[in-house]
Amino acid sequence: VRRSLRDGDVVAIHDVELSGRGGRSGTTGLTDATGVVWETDTETVTSATVLESGETVPLLADMFDVVPPDVGVNVELKNPGRRDLRPGEKLDGEALAERTALWRPFVERVLDVVDGHRNDHLFSSFCEGALAAVRQLSSSPVAPLVSDSIEDGIAVARAYDAEAIHPPIDAVRGTPFFDAARFGHADDLVSVAHADGRA
Repeated sequence: VRRSLRDGDVVAIHDVELSGRGGRSGTTGLTDATGVVWETDTETVTSATVLESGETVPLLADMFDVVPPDVGVNVELKNPGRRDLRPGEKLDGEALAERTALWRPFVERVLDVVDGHRNDHLFSSFCEGALAAVRQLSSSPVAPLVSDSIEDGIAVARAYDAEAIHPPIDAVRGTPFFDAARFGHADDLVSVAHADGRA
């Protein structure tokens, strides 16, 4: 999972805030630092200790350096440095062009890192603009992450000939996690993905 820093570097971190973990009172923060990742300098972010583990937040390049080349990596494009990302939406026309342009410089930096390594990889994101930017810049496989709209997730997967589609666990029919109240009205995502030739 990746986020851009104020200095233009790319790090492997999930949360927007360095203190992270959903702001639950009384819990240890994600790291021992505070601040929004993309508003914070690289030195502060990469010096932040994660969950009292003694390990720090790595640069994406450093993470790839320690992953054996025969191990595949799912690179989730989380955020190019803004809060207004429009995740989970199928976009059209001008909105898609604007979102793709917003993501493109960040995706270029991530591709520079990934292309320097031999690992098989897949780019995933909740944001169509991120996947569109990947498709403009490379032939790397992509997979939309689905949140609320199964229909939009399927449409994004089809628009970019996605290798896979990543649903939320409660959208998978036939499992004990399936939430019929939330997803009972939607297509069976796994069946549709398999019919389309996706994993």
